[in-house]
Amino acid sequence: MNALILLLALLLFSPQLHAAPDLVPQIATLLREQGLEGAVWTTLDAHGAAGASDAGSSNSSNRPMRVDHRVQVGSVAKTVLAAGLLRLVSQGRLGLDTPVSALLPGMAFDNQWEASDPVRIRHLLDHSAGLDDARLWQVFSMQPKADTPLAAAFPPGRGLLRVRHRPGTRFSYSNMGYTLLGMVIERIAGQPYERYLDAALLAPLGMHDSSFGFVTQAGDPGLAMGHVEYGVVHPALPSYLRPAGQFTTTAADMGRFARFLMGDGSIGGAPFIDPQLLRRMGEPHATEAARAGLQVGYGLGLRKLDRHGALAKCHSGNTIGFRAMLCLFPDTQQGFFIAINTDSETADYGRLDALLVRALQPAARLPAALPSPAFDSRAWEGFYIPAPNRFDSMRFIDTVANFLHVSREGNSLRLKPFQSAALELRHVGSGLFRVRDKLLASHVLLVSADGERIVTSGTQSYKKVPLIYLLSLWASVLAGVLGLAYVIVAGIARISLRRLSWQDPLAAPIAGVLALLLPLPFFYRQSFIQLGDLTLASGLLAAVTAALPVTMCIGLAIAQGRKAWRSVETAAMLTVLQCCLVLADWRMLPLRLWA
Repeated sequence: MNALILLLALLLFSPQLHAAPDLVPQIATLLREQGLEGAVWTTLDAHGAAGASDAGSSNSSNRPMRVDHRVQVGSVAKTVLAAGLLRLVSQGRLGLDTPVSALLPGMAFDNQWEASDPVRIRHLLDHSAGLDDARLWQVFSMQPKADTPLAAAFPPGRGLLRVRHRPGTRFSYSNMGYTLLGMVIERIAGQPYERYLDAALLAPLGMHDSSFGFVTQAGDPGLAMGHVEYGVVHPALPSYLRPAGQFTTTAADMGRFARFLMGDGSIGGAPFIDPQLLRRMGEPHATEAARAGLQVGYGLGLRKLDRHGALAKCHSGNTIGFRAMLCLFPDTQQGFFIAINTDSETADYGRLDALLVRALQPAARLPAALPSPAFDSRAWEGFYIPAPNRFDSMRFIDTVANFLHVSREGNSLRLKPFQSAALELRHVGSGLFRVRDKLLASHVLLVSADGERIVTSGTQSYKKVPLIYLLSLWASVLAGVLGLAYVIVAGIARISLRRLSWQDPLAAPIAGVLALLLPLPFFYRQSFIQLGDLTLASGLLAAVTAALPVTMCIGLAIAQGRKAWRSVETAAMLTVLQCCLVLADWRMLPLRLWA
């Protein structure tokens, strides 16, 4: 009888079994519209599931997603790992201001500000250490195993720990930074960070269906299958940077975690994490933007967002086959977690987030429209480039193609990114500006300690550069493209007319250009997960991109021997060569993808 009563109580009151039928059809519709397979979610008081857990495996027939399915959450793992660090801080075993080099002496930072501003634990938690995000081979590789030492992500002599701005001053998202935090935990705990956090954090929180350990669909039938574009299935794979994105959980467990983060830091009445530390999660600290009054930004593992008409502390995540979002509304003690078992580059995941925000209806109100205070924008108008950009290896591309332009438009500023729609920024006082549908100031204009003019949203900063600087880069790229086009058209024309001999100045250049096509079929035949490995495809790519400027030099030498220096083809080869030299100077040539 007692067992029957207990079973009935579980059926009636267990949050794992409490579905959210009002959201199921709406989310199912969005999944279909966006080409996504399935989702699980929690609004803390209720859980739900929709779509398929395994849409394309040969041994399945569109098995439906269940509320108790386990999912992988990518970078939402950072929030959970940050809580583990804050537990150590609360125990007095670690300080937020402890220099990382004191705990990891083998990790040598290239930090020109080391004497006054070493990289500290707080900087890694806040993504303000100035580190690069990740290299291609650290993310897309078949080489790491589930137990590969974390130090393997930082082979010496590769310049991976170069600090690009004064630590603590500017946000720059870094998966490498959170991998270092995993190493810090191992240094203090004396055991793998996964084992320690599973026992010392997840178990006390009651998150018994979650783990930092590597979990595969083959080893856990309760783990939903991951999918990529067009419903292609993709099982979980180990990663070099696993502390930054390896975490398996359920919607119910994430609901428990969300409630704890918004609580008083105790478990069963006993202190667990200092509540002041929990309240500071999602509050930016000491960055240029925060000191200038911007309230949105990142802090201690969460990001304060002003989106969908509400303020929240959130963290998104994606890993191969999955996307996820965790959002907390501490003022109303509400929150949601959603995980989708499809990692698509074209889907609008924000529509799912907006639906959940509308379902919760957290208290929020747009500020009254007030006249904009006077602001002299003349010194701020012009062109800006990312500073720093997220991926250092892509710095050249971000500089020439991810710039933005700031101009005055009536009493507002017009901020126009090259690759997206323009934003109208209303001045709200000092250097603060607000996009029309935001609750708080969304951007701030400031002058850095180095005298640079900066426009920042708190999580992306841009510095002003002279137009001539960008014009020189654009001119180099345009000239190189036009020169390449001439070599291709003229070379193919001569081949088709059988007028191209090995003594022709265009013979070597057209061979060098056509050789760029050689790696394509090999890339097509290999998994995209191998992009960062040394394979036949990546080896060929490095070889042909290294050979391209050499072939231009050969063509120029033949042209000199034939006294054809004033020809159009000579000009074309020179423009291609100068572009190659510029790319080489920016470390984009030869194009080497592996470590």
